[in-house]
Amino acid sequence: MADIDWLIDRVEQAPNGPGVAAFFDFDGTLIDGFSAGAFFKSRIKHGDIGLKELAKSVTEAVNVERRGHSIDQLMKVAVEAQKGQKASDIDEWARKIFAKRISGMLFPEARLLIEAHREKGHTVVVASSATPPQIQATAEDLGIPNIICTEVAIDEDGYMTGELAGPIRWGDGKALGVEEFAEQWSINMAESFSYSNGGEDVPFLETTGNPTALNPDSKLERDAIDRGWPIAFLHKPKSTGPIDLLRTGASLGVFGTSLLGATAVGLAQRNRLDAANFASGVGASATLAFAGVELNVVGEENLWEERPAIFIFNHQSQLDAFVVASLVKENFTGVAKKQLARSPIFAPLGYLGDVAYIDRANHDKAVHQLDAVVEKIEAGTSITVAPEGTRSATARLGPFKKGPFHMSMQSGAPLVPIIMRNCGELMAAHSMVIHSGTVDVAVLPPIHTDDWTLDNMDEQVDGVRQQFIDVLMDWPRG
Repeated sequence: MADIDWLIDRVEQAPNGPGVAAFFDFDGTLIDGFSAGAFFKSRIKHGDIGLKELAKSVTEAVNVERRGHSIDQLMKVAVEAQKGQKASDIDEWARKIFAKRISGMLFPEARLLIEAHREKGHTVVVASSATPPQIQATAEDLGIPNIICTEVAIDEDGYMTGELAGPIRWGDGKALGVEEFAEQWSINMAESFSYSNGGEDVPFLETTGNPTALNPDSKLERDAIDRGWPIAFLHKPKSTGPIDLLRTGASLGVFGTSLLGATAVGLAQRNRLDAANFASGVGASATLAFAGVELNVVGEENLWEERPAIFIFNHQSQLDAFVVASLVKENFTGVAKKQLARSPIFAPLGYLGDVAYIDRANHDKAVHQLDAVVEKIEAGTSITVAPEGTRSATARLGPFKKGPFHMSMQSGAPLVPIIMRNCGELMAAHSMVIHSGTVDVAVLPPIHTDDWTLDNMDEQVDGVRQQFIDVLMDWPRG
């Protein structure tokens, strides 16, 4: 049994309700690595760190790593460097770091464990020595509303003072913060859970009746064995190695060859649609095969129940295009934002498939372009489109735009949800590298919009989006 399975089983056996809490450490527990490193590298890259601060930071990092010092001085150096900066600017910068770096460091299975606690109605908390900007975007993405962390001082004009606004939540400081939170929110700590990876967090783990050494370092692993605490390891995010690069190169080579073959088919048949069908049906499947990507599909029969249809899918990476094309196979085109017309992967397939590119910045133009798409549907061509509109940095589902639903109402074609659980794990949102593995896909039955109106449209769209959320949270069995 995978560690995540018995971890979730243990949660399911716990009492329900907010009186039970789940406290998660952040660095090394929810993400594979240290968030401070991602922020530090970004500052170095952009020349935002002077030699004096760099020397201090390196010295204190060595003291923590080699000499067992607390992180107090290292934290103070980092906070002092922010003096005079606008807090809102730091928050905006931190969200960019999350999208580009931290999101790819998340343990995928951590999301499942958090959702298990949420399903039980537990109070879920991040407890970390990090500062709010380091944590906030990740906590929001994971749906965690409560944060115990090292607070920083902000003056009345919204600028950082370079000072701390409270205790550093490291070691005993974190344990104290958790106990204060528990008292304030009437948490039953004997029934509650705590998760951490670091040896410094023994006091924190001792605060609850259900501590777990999650992805532990060697010190915590020894302490957990001595105390009889359970030890668990989550699967790490995919890392890129030489084999991944070779496979990606081979798969893209196959993709290019399939486009040439598709062009030849189109010229021979004098039919652009035949070329697109060859590129999607044969080319996309071959590309996935050479990349080492397999599909595990539930509800495949729903792909063929009614055509033409509007196939809506959750958007995590450029891998989505190959997966959806290999599933839908024939007689379809797509709707995409105009920026994808410049994508080296998507643009050639978009040209063959006569994809409709939408200019979202120009509402009137976008509406006119959608009218042209409706005409294609009425002529018998299916449509593939991502209602989120843009790739999500993580598996969390974004808001749905209404364009696909308007198309369904105008054309009478049903909506067919294609829900992909882990495309982003095999190919990150802004990566060009495909990792081998299995993509889980659930295809839901067609959704008809005959009784939809402009008055009930918001409610109906929310209902469709909720179907995606429900499936992602409780994956169907084949």
